Amino acid sequence: MVMATENKLVYARPEVFDPRPTHYCPGCTHGIAHRLVAEVLEEMGEVENTIGVASVGCSVFIYNYFDLDFVEAPHGRAPAMATGIKRVLPDKTVFTYQGDGDLASIGMGEIVGAASRGEQITVIFINNTNYGMTGGQMAPTTLPGQKTTSSPTGRDVERQGFPIRTAEMLSTLDGATYVVRRSMHDPRSVRQAKKAIRMAFEVQKRGLGFSMVELLSTCPTNWGLSPVAARTWLKEHMIPYYPLGDYKVSPMVAEIEI
Repeated sequence: MVMATENKLVYARPEVFDPRPTHYCPGCTHGIAHRLVAEVLEEMGEVENTIGVASVGCSVFIYNYFDLDFVEAPHGRAPAMATGIKRVLPDKTVFTYQGDGDLASIGMGEIVGAASRGEQITVIFINNTNYGMTGGQMAPTTLPGQKTTSSPTGRDVERQGFPIRTAEMLSTLDGATYVVRRSMHDPRSVRQAKKAIRMAFEVQKRGLGFSMVELLSTCPTNWGLSPVAARTWLKEHMIPYYPLGDYKVSPMVAEIEI
């Protein structure tokens, strides 16, 4: 809670967001993403109507930090589980929260299938260019030349291929109606990220199809950087390869005002 002059309240922790400390490393922006999702659900009045699906990865304990219904999916299978929940309970707001190792590797088939079918779910996709939970190995999103524990000399695209630009790829599928990429490296970016998350949930509430918000995130521990330096690295290295922007906004979605 932050107080301004004359005891005017300017910010308070969302009630749905548990006050316990998170397990994330200092400087990791998973906590920011959690807060944004919590704020949006409260502002929309959807807390009691929401079911979250946790993936495997750093975010696997997200259900400890939200006072709402959650289930945990096998590695990469969160979109499939969310699909089942939404089809059985179509009036619920259903979302997955997934990292790049989970979504863009073992779960690539699942996310492509869900998007192509136009499943009425929302995906929050955290891209920090490595397998954060298991020691910082190379992920499908690792940048060319980026050093990881499994690519100590840097990612060699001739041997290991190029990074996957997930938002761009999913935007080509007819079932996807709202696919965007935002970042969390500075206050302005965080505000834009929150607006995108709100829009993604609005898309689901109105039954307009599949929605995904990709969020560029820092991983200071596995990048070997301080929290401040990690934000600078994201801006200087990740954004040029993963440009921020709206990759798929259907005409029906473009008419929504939030």
